[in-house]
Amino acid sequence: MNKIYSPAIFLLFLMLSCKKEAPPQPKPLEISVTTVLQQDVKIESEYTGQTFGQSDIQINPRVDGLIESINFREGSFVTKGQLLYTIDALPYRAKLNEAEGGAAESQARLSKTKSDLDMITPLAKINAVSQRELVSAKSAYTASIAQIKASDASVQNAKIELGYCRIVAPISGLIGISKVRVGDYVRPGPASILNTISDLGDVRVRFTMSEQEFLRLYREFNKPNSVLKGSGASVTLKLSDGSIYPQTGKVSFTDRQIDPSTGAITFEAAFPNPDKLLRPGQYAKIALLTDIRKDAIVIPQRAVIEVQGIYQVYVLGNDNKVQMQIVKPGPAVQNGYIIEEGLKPGDKIAMGGTSLLKNGSVITPKVTQWQLGETETAVTK
Repeated sequence: MNKIYSPAIFLLFLMLSCKKEAPPQPKPLEISVTTVLQQDVKIESEYTGQTFGQSDIQINPRVDGLIESINFREGSFVTKGQLLYTIDALPYRAKLNEAEGGAAESQARLSKTKSDLDMITPLAKINAVSQRELVSAKSAYTASIAQIKASDASVQNAKIELGYCRIVAPISGLIGISKVRVGDYVRPGPASILNTISDLGDVRVRFTMSEQEFLRLYREFNKPNSVLKGSGASVTLKLSDGSIYPQTGKVSFTDRQIDPSTGAITFEAAFPNPDKLLRPGQYAKIALLTDIRKDAIVIPQRAVIEVQGIYQVYVLGNDNKVQMQIVKPGPAVQNGYIIEEGLKPGDKIAMGGTSLLKNGSVITPKVTQWQLGETETAVTK
């Protein structure tokens, strides 16, 4: 009997050992889920600008000559009236001496012609001298008076030119790198710039805006119930390293015309600069409040999936199943989107972050709190 049933038992054992076990069901994906927010949102538009000092004064020579001395430290703060440069004054001092000599000679001539006139006048009354001599004496005296005025003007002009040999700071501020050195020859003219001084008390930032944006903002500001009134004039400044400048500025200037070559208009905003952090020539971004959306639907940007211009999100439904929903996004604000169509307050959406998520997938939701402009934090139960 053992010999008869042994092959059958062996065959049954072999069939049972070859039977595959059923694979375990995969665990649902753990996906971060957040609730759609509804809140008032301030929309800011960014514009690229460049910084200027409150006053940027160029230092130009007003007489020609050799630079004799430089009397400041480059890149330092100078005060109004401080001596900056001296130009060789010897030619101008000689010119002043010559003008003063001419003035003394004119004064002597005036004294002589007055004396002659005083002597001739009574003689002319008794006809001791001719009337022609009297007229000649009067003319000489008048000419001497005019010569005195011309001589005094020459002396004054020579003193002014001599004074121009000492170049002083017209304002207090930060002075830059000198364009000339001792021994360089300089002469007056717009192309001859020795240095520039910037007053950094307040710093101006100039930026441009398109004509269409300007028209929209102008109409919005002039509405009787405009939401921008009272707050739309304040601007913030983002520095080149991405940090936000701590001081808030105000729009202080708008150009009179739109540049026909670019179709843009120039604005200027003023920012306090107590720590002297801002310097002329910096490139920065201006953030200007351009709209306020009341009760806007806001979701994280990372939750939105864009495919060929179609924007979609995964909405959490019953039984932890997600369904793909097409949405219409509005402006991007910080790390979020304003959603104009497709979602309602209270909807829960998947934060995304994985390509394994599909329409109809069952997930393990990980509830996450998210705020506009902040990073999300998990909610522990």
